[in-house]
Amino acid sequence: MVSKKEASMTAPSSPPAAEVVRDFNDPAFYLNRELSLLAFNLRVLEQSLDDIHPLLERLAFLRIFSSNLDEFFEIRVAGLKRQLSLGRAVPGIDGMLPQEVLKRIAEACHDAVDRQYRILNDVLLPALAQENIRFLKREEWSDKQSAWVRKYFREQVYPVLTPIGLDPAHPFPKVVNKSLNFIVALEGNDAFGRDLNFAIVPAPRSLPRMIRLPEDSAGGDDYVFLSSIIHEHAGELFPGMTVQGCYQFRITRNADLDLDEVEAEADLAVALKDELFSRRYGDAVRLEVADNCPRHLVDYLLRKCGLTEEFLYRVNGPVNLVRLITDIDRPRLRYRPLTPAIPERLARAENYFEVIAQGDVLLHHPFESFASVVEFLRQAARDPQVLAIKQTLYRTGKNSEIVNLLAEAARNGKEVTAIIELRARFDEESNIEVASRLQEAGVIVVYGIVGYKTHAKMLLVVRREGGRKLKRYVHMGTGNYHAVTARIYTDFSLLTADEELCEDVHRIFQELTGMGKVAKLKKLLHAPFTLHSRLLEHIEHETRNAAEGKPAHIIARMNSLTEKQLIQALYRASQAGVRIELVVRGICCLRPGMPGVSEHIRVRSVIGRFLEHSRVFWFENGGDPAIYCSSADWMDRNMFFRVETCFPVTDRELAKRVKQEALMTLLADNRQSWQLGPDGGYRQTSCEVGKEKIAQQILLEKLAPQ
Repeated sequence: MVSKKEASMTAPSSPPAAEVVRDFNDPAFYLNRELSLLAFNLRVLEQSLDDIHPLLERLAFLRIFSSNLDEFFEIRVAGLKRQLSLGRAVPGIDGMLPQEVLKRIAEACHDAVDRQYRILNDVLLPALAQENIRFLKREEWSDKQSAWVRKYFREQVYPVLTPIGLDPAHPFPKVVNKSLNFIVALEGNDAFGRDLNFAIVPAPRSLPRMIRLPEDSAGGDDYVFLSSIIHEHAGELFPGMTVQGCYQFRITRNADLDLDEVEAEADLAVALKDELFSRRYGDAVRLEVADNCPRHLVDYLLRKCGLTEEFLYRVNGPVNLVRLITDIDRPRLRYRPLTPAIPERLARAENYFEVIAQGDVLLHHPFESFASVVEFLRQAARDPQVLAIKQTLYRTGKNSEIVNLLAEAARNGKEVTAIIELRARFDEESNIEVASRLQEAGVIVVYGIVGYKTHAKMLLVVRREGGRKLKRYVHMGTGNYHAVTARIYTDFSLLTADEELCEDVHRIFQELTGMGKVAKLKKLLHAPFTLHSRLLEHIEHETRNAAEGKPAHIIARMNSLTEKQLIQALYRASQAGVRIELVVRGICCLRPGMPGVSEHIRVRSVIGRFLEHSRVFWFENGGDPAIYCSSADWMDRNMFFRVETCFPVTDRELAKRVKQEALMTLLADNRQSWQLGPDGGYRQTSCEVGKEKIAQQILLEKLAPQ
């Protein structure tokens, strides 16, 4: 059986062969961060070809790839371009300069976007048509459908469109980031006698990008794109003039926030609000245009965007696949619904505090319901014995039940404190709104520490029990307090009344809301203070054990691995003979399998129905295994520039569960797992015949080192 070609990019140099290496500063020991992230996005794209997923879910993966690529350009490409514009081009740990990385990104992304649209047009749309789900082009409309579209345009579209003729008084508009727009080529004079050549027509975001046509005798579901409707009726926007062409385009802009630290110290919320507006109109980093757009119009748009050819993407279809409809009511073409379980101890309990006091409760989301965490907070908000509630909020959503319960608790007379991270990327506006709502309800709202994002997931409840005695209960997790993502991300939650863990959480809250020296903790590992050093100690302990001939084994699962000292510690452990198994879903800068350096390290990435979001670290520890769940990835930002927690799972049965469910299951996967090689290429661990046939329809380019 033929293995699938890999979908990744790495640094162009090959890893050095060495018998014994002591100095790991050679850039060839590392993979490029941006290219590794792009490789992850390409693995997501491959899911749209994988018939293990139902058809509409494959279409959803195509959308996810588009969304991921948007953010990749908004943040990563924008950051590289900014380095060059400021004259601060410095190589990464892999030795590549920003201009070289941008060149590699352009080569890979052009191939990937071309493949994405071929998958859409040549594989998914025909497959959907066989299921009577049709996306009709203009030439495919029946007379009846054309009449319906004309009526829809005049009643729903035309009233909200604002065509902008381009002349000295109306220069090229500053179009909004990622918005759908049309450039229209015109001939003739308008009502004022102006001889206009071009016009821009922005499509309001209030308009759906896909419109379902009324059912006809053929049955099924017929859809048309908004772009097709506007193309068909563009002439009605310019009466008396001749429309020579109408072409869709989309500009992606720098969306990273650049906060002034002094202003942020004064009022973080005000500083953020100012920056959020500018995000919509940052510098252009990518131009997408219809592939039939004439060259002179493309050149005109490039000049107006200030972009060169390498940032131009011609597409054969809608310029924004993120807004493709996937909520079509066809259960057979979707994943079978998952009904999350509620642990028996909680399901039959009227009082969660009594259950937790008897022993820790572990939840594995989404297989076990996040509703249990919400119920824990609900009982705390309504229990007369509860005196205080403290919680960190990174991502919650505007209509979060968690937020509503915190507000209810405050109105019920509890002392409620919420530490809200306003700088959670792309959730800043939502978090500002949440902060305002909570403050109005009487919650003490703290924005965390400027320069350090509060990424830890902690909920502390203080309850009076047995007369005057105060007892604390804690929830900690690897994921956010967000009910929607809890249904599609894998994460762990721990509900505990362990006195030392509760005291540690209390001290971290004191550290965040007050002032003082670094909190001394008994069980928790805590970034930016002890997490990094303690992880290094665990790795070095395994290294010593291996050198002494003792069993030594590390299994770690995370979203990203970029931090250089941790990578070097893993290299030294591998040299000593430690068996190291890593499950790294996204970015990985470590090169596994290098002779004499990392030959005992195996790295895999698992992509499937759920976003593998859990962070779990297991160490052999001389026969007394230590296992941790964490909010932190092994990245510089998590170790040194964020407030993170990493909590041990000390109950033996729960520790076995975490190891089996979070680690061993993924290590045993032979269907949705990708293996990282020393050259930086990801190869699937198996190749099903059905998938191979589909893959042959779209010949995948081998995006590997030069």
